[in-house]
Amino acid sequence: MKNINLTDHFLIAMPNLNDPFFAKTLTYICEHNENGALGLVINRPTELTVEKLFEQLGIPFTDSFPTERFVLFGGPVQIDSGFVLHQPIGKWKSTLAVNQTVGLTSSVDILEAIANCEGPEQMLVSLGYSGWAPGQIEQELAQNAWLTVPASSNIIFEMSFEERLPAAAQSLGINFSNLSNEVGHA
Repeated sequence: MKNINLTDHFLIAMPNLNDPFFAKTLTYICEHNENGALGLVINRPTELTVEKLFEQLGIPFTDSFPTERFVLFGGPVQIDSGFVLHQPIGKWKSTLAVNQTVGLTSSVDILEAIANCEGPEQMLVSLGYSGWAPGQIEQELAQNAWLTVPASSNIIFEMSFEERLPAAAQSLGINFSNLSNEVGHA
């Protein structure tokens, strides 16, 4: 498979993908280059709320902090580390600019700002991330494990967890519930 760059794209897990970490997931690719790929699963909330995460980390938060915002399972790599996908990018200590408006930050300063209601306008907080070695994502695409589509910040930040996967598939003109578990090659 030729070199492709899937940065700022969604990976839509095909129904035949039985990996327990990725079955029925929508993954946002934050970086893809010759060193591999890094992304976050954006449709798998955990039972942990951001408020409880702040309590566990000892980060004080204001009374006006919105409760019931859930932490996502971002993927099976570094599941004890937090990552914040957000827009606008802002000026945080450790941010990867995914595109002109979306950033991925792993430094605690963004969590402290969020706790004080001074964080980015839109954000997702996750524990862990998804990673691929060089050429691995291309191999998985050749095995029909994923569909790809350019990402939409509307899907990432404005839709409910349940709506994200079907909406990404619909952006390709596909009804996700109609996809088959059978794999074929033309």
